[in-house]
Amino acid sequence: MKFAAQLGRAVEKNNSLLCVGLDVDLSRLPRRFLAESDPIFLFNKYVIDATKDFVCAYKPNSAFYEMYGIYGLASLIKTIDYLRETAGVPVILDAKRGDVGHSSEAYAKAAFETLKADAVTVNPYLGHDSVQPFLDYQEKGVFVLCLTSNAGNKDFQAPGCGEPLYLTVARHVKEWNHWGNCGLVVGATRPEELKAVVKIAGEMPLLIPGIGAQGGDLKKSVKYGGRRAIINASRSVLYAKEPAAEAKKLRDEINQWRS
Repeated sequence: MKFAAQLGRAVEKNNSLLCVGLDVDLSRLPRRFLAESDPIFLFNKYVIDATKDFVCAYKPNSAFYEMYGIYGLASLIKTIDYLRETAGVPVILDAKRGDVGHSSEAYAKAAFETLKADAVTVNPYLGHDSVQPFLDYQEKGVFVLCLTSNAGNKDFQAPGCGEPLYLTVARHVKEWNHWGNCGLVVGATRPEELKAVVKIAGEMPLLIPGIGAQGGDLKKSVKYGGRRAIINASRSVLYAKEPAAEAKKLRDEINQWRS
């Protein structure tokens, strides 16, 4: 099944545009998990079991697993396998890959064949040939960094001479979308710019991080992103006292602005 169809089915099934980021930091886990043999996976399982009825996707960030070496990567593989078995929603691997062609081929194989993610985030800085190996997996989703949610986005992405870089990226990605598997990453911290991106993006899905801890504008992100939006929240759900209640609350708030 193509990623767009898989995502659409999950949105409809759970009436949700919420994506939960699985960015696990061992220093923030409750003690009861730290006593177990695989605390990362068991914590993820706890969060997934609590929230799977309120989300349209999950987004593990590979950095939070790679920093623990082989141990962390094994937990990531187990987490993705568990999601595929039980959650019924797509897995977006947040890896922000992007390199010369043959290196990107290896990154794409790692994301889609080894880790078995349904989609991946990529960096377009090296140009089309660095993204093409990911696009060649026609059933998989490829979310290209367009306008990120961090404060440093102004260094390269914001207006300068001529058209802002983020709009140029959006135009190129629209041209690359031959297989209908492209999307864009646009941060919730810049909602007016999001509005401009949407005009270019057409039907491409938009992965929108920055809600919660980063202080993004949820109302405007949902309003401007529309039915294409995938609203990501990570820490605010992961480390909530009751992840299920927090995910449901956020899902319902998003739906309020959807309607």
